[in-house]
Amino acid sequence: MPAQRFARPSEVPGLAARRVAADILDGVLHRRRTLDDQLDGAAAHPALKSLADRDRALMRRMVATVLRRLGTLGALLARLLDRGVPTDAPRAQSALLIGAAQILWMDVPDHAAVDLSVRLVQSDRRAAKYAGLVNAVLRRCAREGRAIIDELKPQALDIPPWMLQRWTAHYGEATAREMALALAHEPSLDVTVKSDPAQWAARLHGEVLPTGTVRTLLSGSVTMLPGFGEGQWWVQDAAAALPTRLFGDVSGKRIADLCAAPGGKTAQLALAGARVTAIDRSPARVARLRENLARLALPAETIVADAVEWQGDAQGNGEGFDGVLVDAPCTSTGTIRRHPDVAWLRQESDFTALTTLQQRLLRKAVTLLKPGGTLVYCTCSLEPEEGEQVIAALLSSESSLRRAPIEAGEVAGLASIITAGGDLRTLPCHLPNEDPRLGGLDGFYAARLVRL
Repeated sequence: MPAQRFARPSEVPGLAARRVAADILDGVLHRRRTLDDQLDGAAAHPALKSLADRDRALMRRMVATVLRRLGTLGALLARLLDRGVPTDAPRAQSALLIGAAQILWMDVPDHAAVDLSVRLVQSDRRAAKYAGLVNAVLRRCAREGRAIIDELKPQALDIPPWMLQRWTAHYGEATAREMALALAHEPSLDVTVKSDPAQWAARLHGEVLPTGTVRTLLSGSVTMLPGFGEGQWWVQDAAAALPTRLFGDVSGKRIADLCAAPGGKTAQLALAGARVTAIDRSPARVARLRENLARLALPAETIVADAVEWQGDAQGNGEGFDGVLVDAPCTSTGTIRRHPDVAWLRQESDFTALTTLQQRLLRKAVTLLKPGGTLVYCTCSLEPEEGEQVIAALLSSESSLRRAPIEAGEVAGLASIITAGGDLRTLPCHLPNEDPRLGGLDGFYAARLVRL
């Protein structure tokens, strides 16, 4: 593992942000570490604490831009490098990717992008010999890069081939390309508000989506935005806010939220008057869930437990829950627009273990549900193995369940996100907007079942 490099007080402004960005990119591309692990929590990059807010935001945007455009950048650099990207110096690769991303898609002067990338390789013992190469390639990128990209048709390049093939087979070539194109854009900030969406849209300089979610292009620290500290809203993609609607009126009902952290859906249910039991196996994630509920001043029983093994609480008196929400662990391919590392960390071999877990969670959910109760299953995945196929397998093995088809009126009239079978399926290209930053949804699947 390469030694971490920290900001030096006397160094060139902006170099520290690029050094951290290079370390984090190396973590994703060569050590298969997620962005979340490297940006937050105990295992976060230690130099983040010394970065000013502005540099931290710049670093995040550089990393995200590289990962969103990684296929295009790889094809571009292959055109500009006779012998390919150096393989013996990861810092040289990172410097080329970061420099090209700034030149082509970020509001950074070309000369600054080139100069700081050269300084980045000069400061690394193994990469220093490539300083001249990095300088020449990035200068050529500034001159020729945009024309080359026009030839490359990047919307089909920034998704791993195996993933694009799957989407084409399931959704058709045209839709798969629209999805890939939507994923290339930095997404908006979506928030679920406690009340008065119009007022909060005005205060956050955003707009109210048909579903009631407030969407804004404001950036920077979320905790500094109006209303956050007062617990008036929480961050939640518009698609992620839809599954809890499928329970209908939950006032006074007992709802179990399995795999509940970080708690957006728990908060929705509690706000609607449900008596929520929120379960998650990770103590750290449950701690975060409790912090979020405390800020929002919303009540819920929170339990650290493996939902599959959990035996239920004494308060239920063995009667079962009125509703169970299974927001199951999955490949998360529907969240690539917000978590671009997912595209490059996931593999087709991941499906087997995850679908097995999803099936176990569903079988457990059935045992927790009272007769007449509602089971809502959802995943932030675009893959049918984790959605339609999991539910089909459950229905074929559980005679006590039937599907309760979702109607467009339950999801703000958005008929395009309802499948022919009556399930919910959102895609990154749904909810388009003239400004692509204001369009799109996370990819979500949800099905509603009722126990007879």
